[in-house]
Amino acid sequence: MAKRGGFPGGMAMPGNMNNLMKQAQRMQRQMEENQKELESKEFTAKAGGGAVEVTVKGTKEMVKIVLDKEAVDPDDVETLQDMIIAATNEALRQVDAVNEANMGKMNLGGLPF
Repeated sequence: MAKRGGFPGGMAMPGNMNNLMKQAQRMQRQMEENQKELESKEFTAKAGGGAVEVTVKGTKEMVKIVLDKEAVDPDDVETLQDMIIAATNEALRQVDAVNEANMGKMNLGGLPF
């Protein structure tokens, strides 16, 4: 007599499919809430001892650059460019770190991955 349901080879699916669906929906809601929260935040980083300050949103959109007058040297534009890049990259790393931390906090217990 053939077995009904389950996976090929007679393996039973772990847990209840209904519970898995509920957990997946809960996880999706949590991910959406975390994303909205991240998008509403701003992240600021400085370079050159505070001579350059860059602010980005959680969407990784740059919203502000503040330059100290001392940082603006017409004879050394390259240093100013490097400081802007350094501050921007640090602010973007902050966004990524918060996003990774949020993903790490999510409860994936019971899901088969």
